[in-house]
Amino acid sequence: MKNLSKPVYFTGFPALKVLILITGISLAACTWYVFANWLRDDGDITWFTPNADCNLHTSTCSAVLGNKGRLTLTVDADGRIDALDILPLDVEVEGLNPSHVTVDFIGRDMDMGLHRFGLTATAPGHFHGQGQVGICTQDVMPWRARVILETPEGKFGSWFDFDVIRS
Repeated sequence: MKNLSKPVYFTGFPALKVLILITGISLAACTWYVFANWLRDDGDITWFTPNADCNLHTSTCSAVLGNKGRLTLTVDADGRIDALDILPLDVEVEGLNPSHVTVDFIGRDMDMGLHRFGLTATAPGHFHGQGQVGICTQDVMPWRARVILETPEGKFGSWFDFDVIRS
């Protein structure tokens, strides 16, 4: 009978396991990026420029939607929008009959994830809900509130820029 040698196990650096781990992390990051951009897809929205005299911290902001109507966004922030505070949101729509209204908070200079909040119709042309701005990673974080109206004529929207100061 022949004596067989014992199997030899490599005990050095586990290169294959590290490469598998890196590949898995890369695939997860790519999937997250594609999914986040797919959810934020705004290619079918007709955008309208907001009025210049807008300060969401202290007043309402509005935009004329061409010859279709007007939308107004009010954030009841008691003088200052702070990160992670629950914000009452009100949208008034004139001239259109939207079936659904959403407000997105997106970072203007940095991807802060998707912060999308659906509003509920409380009266014809009036929508109410709550939203929240994510945590700030900078001393002054620039944000954009995007209001999107879904109507039988298509999707219409406008945006309102504001800054949040880290407290």
